[in-house]
Amino acid sequence: MKILQILLLSVVGLATATPFPLSSVAQSEAGNEATSSELEKRATFPSVSGLKFNIDGSTAYFAGTNSYWIGFLTSNADVDTVMGHLQSSGLKVLRVWGFNDVTQTTSGVWYQSFVNGQQPQINTGANGLQRLDYVVSSASSHGIKLIVNFVNNWGDYGGMPAYNTYYGTTKTTWYTDPKVQAQYQAYIKAVVSRYQDSMAIFAWELANEPRCNGCNPSIVTDWATKTSAYIKSLDSNHMITMGDEGFVNGGGDGSYPYTTGEGMDFEANLRIPDISFGTFHLYPSSWSESTSWGSPWIANHGAICVKVGKPCILEEYGVTTDKTSVEGPWQTTALSTAGIAGDMYWQYGDTLSSGKTSDDGNTIYYGSSDFDILVTQHVSDIKSKG
Repeated sequence: MKILQILLLSVVGLATATPFPLSSVAQSEAGNEATSSELEKRATFPSVSGLKFNIDGSTAYFAGTNSYWIGFLTSNADVDTVMGHLQSSGLKVLRVWGFNDVTQTTSGVWYQSFVNGQQPQINTGANGLQRLDYVVSSASSHGIKLIVNFVNNWGDYGGMPAYNTYYGTTKTTWYTDPKVQAQYQAYIKAVVSRYQDSMAIFAWELANEPRCNGCNPSIVTDWATKTSAYIKSLDSNHMITMGDEGFVNGGGDGSYPYTTGEGMDFEANLRIPDISFGTFHLYPSSWSESTSWGSPWIANHGAICVKVGKPCILEEYGVTTDKTSVEGPWQTTALSTAGIAGDMYWQYGDTLSSGKTSDDGNTIYYGSSDFDILVTQHVSDIKSKG
């Protein structure tokens, strides 16, 4: 999802944050309040199982959500509140931004800097990756799995545009420029090395909504092939995925998302050996389509996933009005479509120590009537299906 970068009301002063010891991340499973049997189930890495996923010893469809902001919170208690609400709601997987790139000095939370006249820096301090450390720790304690993304296609929280400004590259040359890719891989290594032994990591994700407008799709496919192989060389335990919107090379109704105009080929990328599963997003209004266009989009992706033999996740979906009447049928379609192994709505909302979290119009807040239908009832439907 392309978002507007805003100051989160839930972010409080860094003085409230307790730095989380790096060495404790891999040990966090032993310190939670779960029973010994639950701990034993959690002592396995999430993995592909046929056209579904095995999570904590159970192979089934799952429901999840997105919280781009959770790694930027400075209150550990707020992080724990979110994780506790996810756990009690039955949401299994949370997708988070594993990046926060800045282009000028700041006293706030940042993970990587591209300041003109300085070498790029990766921040492992209390206002840097130690914030992500606590997210991983809390997720582990609450039995939540994380999809961690490495870079944004969009300019929110830096992303590819921050690299491009610093290195003088463009949206299209980002994928092939040696200096850009060297720094991107350096950042990947910095993050992966912190959590490669954590059972809380569901998967590593190459980018949020990568695009290469006007490019031959082979450019992104080659980049994804090299990057996924690099991640696998660092960490053979965890799954790897693209994080793309799912643009398809032909088929469907012939509308723009079924073309390679953005330089993406969903099936070709899904066939990359080190890509464990596929992702696709659903925002019909952003693509000048009606909401009824959504269910065929889901079904068509399921068919490709079955064809390739890998599971796929409806990783982002949302609307700003009539959420239950629009998103409910999408959830029903996803749950009943072979090849679709889970869905993750955009985005999770909660009320924390300083107020409500980010609301971009798509947000579904914990405890709201929309949450009761699209989360509580959806999780119940998943359990009923078995």
